Amino acid sequence: MARQLRCLRLLKIFLAVPRNHKVKPMKMKNDTTYIPTESIVSNDLKDSLIKSASFLPDPLSQLDSVLLKYKPMLDPSIPFRDITNADTKRKSLAQLIEKLDVKTNIRYQRTIEDTYCNVYSYDYCYFSQVYLPTVWWTDDAMQKILDGQEVEAVFGETVDNIYSSAIHDWFLRWGPSFGWKRIFSLDEMQNKVNSNGGIGIICAKRKIKGLSGHIVPVVPETEKHKAYREKGEVVYPLQSQAGKLNYKYFAKARKDWWNHERYSSHVFYYHD
Repeated sequence: MARQLRCLRLLKIFLAVPRNHKVKPMKMKNDTTYIPTESIVSNDLKDSLIKSASFLPDPLSQLDSVLLKYKPMLDPSIPFRDITNADTKRKSLAQLIEKLDVKTNIRYQRTIEDTYCNVYSYDYCYFSQVYLPTVWWTDDAMQKILDGQEVEAVFGETVDNIYSSAIHDWFLRWGPSFGWKRIFSLDEMQNKVNSNGGIGIICAKRKIKGLSGHIVPVVPETEKHKAYREKGEVVYPLQSQAGKLNYKYFAKARKDWWNHERYSSHVFYYHD
């Protein structure tokens, strides 16, 4: 049965790729993937075989620590998104942003070597009860999963870190399997985030392999913090980020950063 499911999946991918178009293996663990964006099959269908690469919360993973950033934080003071209704979602997301306090907490501060936009985005999504990877399956582990085998997440063996450029490609390949929907209008995304208390993401991929891309949550507007609009339409959504500069909230400050020449591509995704 597992073999039949895999054959059906491969047939679905084959039919979606133009003839005479070669697709190289995808290596998600690297900061920049090894395949061109245009060869990634962007599919709205869910893959029933794929599963999240996840760890249990760890008491050593904390806001005031640099340890185990790839694991969820075990901290009862951090609020989860209250999914009772749209109003509770919006209010609890504002509380979450305040608690994560990206400007001051050690977990998100840049170092000489790294910035942590992916860690902040992961934490924001985790406590919003939405899946975004901070690690992803190795090629060998992925093959076993698609063959229907059970695979345990073991850091450095079956899973490895996934960074923002690779997350860009992950969204296109696997996002729909975890409830993410691609959106092409920032005005639509901000309206959905506002109305539903949902989760928006902007993710950009670097042109140069090995250099960091960027990933940022789009967050609900508040009385004090607003998206930037022109003629009533969102031009720069309200965002929250870790990076070279950390912002609890920003909109116009970084303008349309995703269109910067350093990036080869960007995607907008939304999750209820």
